[in-house]
Amino acid sequence: MRYFLLIVILVLLGGCGGDGGSISIASVDRNGYTTVNNNQLSVQLTNLTVGTLSADETAGVLLMREEEKLARDVYRSLANLFSQPIFDNIADIEETHMQAMLLLVQRYNLTDPVGSQGIGSFTDPQLQQLYVQLVDEGSSDLVAGLSIGARIEELDIADISRLETQLEDNADIALVYDNLKRGSRNHLRAFYQQIVSNGGSYTPVYLSADEFNAIINSDIERG
Repeated sequence: MRYFLLIVILVLLGGCGGDGGSISIASVDRNGYTTVNNNQLSVQLTNLTVGTLSADETAGVLLMREEEKLARDVYRSLANLFSQPIFDNIADIEETHMQAMLLLVQRYNLTDPVGSQGIGSFTDPQLQQLYVQLVDEGSSDLVAGLSIGARIEELDIADISRLETQLEDNADIALVYDNLKRGSRNHLRAFYQQIVSNGGSYTPVYLSADEFNAIINSDIERG
């Protein structure tokens, strides 16, 4: 109920996304690649109250800051192995998702877990381990690499969905989460399409079969 009320507030402030969600601060190309316009996001954030974060909300913001880095770093690493442009293209876009989360980190005066860390380095030990695992699994062949891309986007969707349920009254975080999750759904569609085009198949890891099928069998979300 709390998250529903946050979305209602965002809609009243200036429009809604294509899925009935909050204000869109992202652009989507014909492939579904979803870039966050952080200049526009900064403007939208000025219209929203800076609230007080619970421990769960703080942990969620810091997690998603690093999880967006995980996506970027894995895609950069796989781009060095495979010529498929999807890895470099979505890695570039993940930079904008990282920046969106950095705006929230700075807005709430949190310590940035990313800082100046390079590719493959993480503050969260679980993400550090996951990076190594994902790059290793994705390096065997192109379909394996594309499947790792799909798995990462699944992880983002699942984690943001969980974190949304913990939101109290912070509409600014709801705005960013809603747009990042829309982007992850679009990128999941893109990776799945490439998996199939290259003769592979994919079984969801973090989403239920029904959730996964609902995403891949629906159109790109333009916002």
